[in-house]
Amino acid sequence: MAPPTMSIAGDANTAVDTDVPPTPYKNPFLWVPSSYLAMGLIYVTVGSVANIMFKNMGMENDKAAFFSSLLGFPYTFKFVWAPLLELYKTKKFFVVLMQFAIAAAAAGVAFSLKLPGVSWFGPVLVLLAVVGLLGATQDIGSDGVYVTTLTPKDQAKYLGFQSMCWNAGFLLAQGPFVTLSGKLHDSTGSWGTAWMIIMLAIAGLMFLSGIYHGRVLPPGAVAKDAPKSMGDAMATFGRAFSTFFRKKGIGRMIAFAFFYRFGYGLLDKMGPLFMIDSRANHGLGLSNQTLGNIYGTFGSGAFIVGSLLGGWIVSRAGLRRTLLILCLCLNVPNVTFLILSQTLPTNTTTIALIVTVEKLGWGIGAVGHMIYMMQQIAPGDYKTAHYTFATALMGACMMITGAVSGYVQKAVGYQWFFIIVLIAATPSILATLLAPFHHPDVTRSKAPA
Repeated sequence: MAPPTMSIAGDANTAVDTDVPPTPYKNPFLWVPSSYLAMGLIYVTVGSVANIMFKNMGMENDKAAFFSSLLGFPYTFKFVWAPLLELYKTKKFFVVLMQFAIAAAAAGVAFSLKLPGVSWFGPVLVLLAVVGLLGATQDIGSDGVYVTTLTPKDQAKYLGFQSMCWNAGFLLAQGPFVTLSGKLHDSTGSWGTAWMIIMLAIAGLMFLSGIYHGRVLPPGAVAKDAPKSMGDAMATFGRAFSTFFRKKGIGRMIAFAFFYRFGYGLLDKMGPLFMIDSRANHGLGLSNQTLGNIYGTFGSGAFIVGSLLGGWIVSRAGLRRTLLILCLCLNVPNVTFLILSQTLPTNTTTIALIVTVEKLGWGIGAVGHMIYMMQQIAPGDYKTAHYTFATALMGACMMITGAVSGYVQKAVGYQWFFIIVLIAATPSILATLLAPFHHPDVTRSKAPA
């Protein structure tokens, strides 16, 4: 998963811990949940949903994983153009504009899926890349509205709703939409028609989101020390970039940010494809309906519980004492998929229970990654920029490992692939053991949970 990241503007310490001038705004419940649901929905559409759609449309695993991984490129490197959004109009302007543009591009994807033969692929890939670029820009604007409109106290107050609704968009795409695609295929006999309807539904949701946010979204204030010109923005970016690499222990911090999800990155694209691949290909042979139901119920519930549990563990014992435990939890999916690939269970309940364990471990483990980057990598000058660079390293790992995962799986088959995934947890564990702590561990709560 790619978490929301704040835009880089001037001294990037202005993200969440700088006093924001009081600004009249509508009740945050009217726009915080809807903004972040839209963000999560589009991020997962161009990554996970596109991966399953490519597979359904007849694409081989290596190609499906490779191209769906590349579609995450804008989300990994959106920090490059984030400062430029401070130079023109308002943050609300960019959010609403991007949502209408995403609706148009997603509709284009939908109709391109009905092109004959394999001629659909080129237009669909280009339009999904456009959706990814627009979605990443939407993220920058929405985060900017959040941090420049709400006071630090309100930012903390609504942080849980922000995260929950981002994940709601994630789960909507991977759960009900995947289930519906299977039902539509059964009724129409065409994957092209089924996914055309799904993409039109996504386009419709984004169009309605643009109308809604045009009415209720605050304009967002100009960040303190925001760049005044293109040259100023680039100079600020250069200073933030250079100071990042002068941090004490930065080599080991970079290794942690990049390698923490290394094994999971290999698993991310191949896991769903293994579950819907045929028994003849040594997959589980699940339908889209079953996969969507499992992910949308057992998977989503386990992930939410895991995230809450991970936060509680860190708050009770502190990050330094629990980071290795969290890392091991993140690699629980490596074990669960190894079990699935070796046993190939046919009982849906058994598969759902194993997926529950997988998502629970992932939810617990992901907490450690984000808190470490916030607490140990980000502090100092240009705090937001340095946090964004760290999340870019995380995104780069997921993009690279996802892109190569299909080729590895095709070369060795599912059973050996998941053995390789289990071994790939080694860099993650080593990077965690070597991760430096140069700042106080402030995560441990002194009060009863």
